[in-house]
Amino acid sequence: MINRWNPQAIDPNRSFVDDSPAEESAALMKRLESVTGDFLVHIDLHETTDSDEDEFRPALAARDGDAFEPGLIPDGFYTVADSENPQPEFQAAIVAGVQAVTHIAPPDARGEIIGAKVTQHGVIHYPFTALGLCAGVTRARFTTTTEVYPDGPNTTPEICNAAQVAAVRAALDHALAHA
Repeated sequence: MINRWNPQAIDPNRSFVDDSPAEESAALMKRLESVTGDFLVHIDLHETTDSDEDEFRPALAARDGDAFEPGLIPDGFYTVADSENPQPEFQAAIVAGVQAVTHIAPPDARGEIIGAKVTQHGVIHYPFTALGLCAGVTRARFTTTTEVYPDGPNTTPEICNAAQVAAVRAALDHALAHA
């Protein structure tokens, strides 16, 4: 079973904030306090499954008292760059590495993926720190969140795993070459 929330109905990936309501996020942030030096790379690997649209989004709307607005699960791989530190060449390197393994999610008719404007092939932006996202907690020079869709009609879970490996390799190769 895939869960997006912890038992308290909190999304730990969006809880990397002061006085985090998610004990999982708070524990990682506390652990990171003891790490000295700067982080070069932070890659947050994600997968979007049909349960996001069928279970999580309706439950989120119900929990928050909002109307559920059906959406689309992007078919393919994409990255989320930090809008405060987008590193477009880094994102492009990841997308290029993954293209050798699987397809990249196309934008919808509005030029968006999950409601965010596509800024370059396979890349959208979110403000990591402002949203309390995990990929912002280290303040690394090179950050990204990757998304694969193992339930998609054009791939398999095995291909999605290979895509994540390709993403990590491309990210590390780029970061080390530009450190």
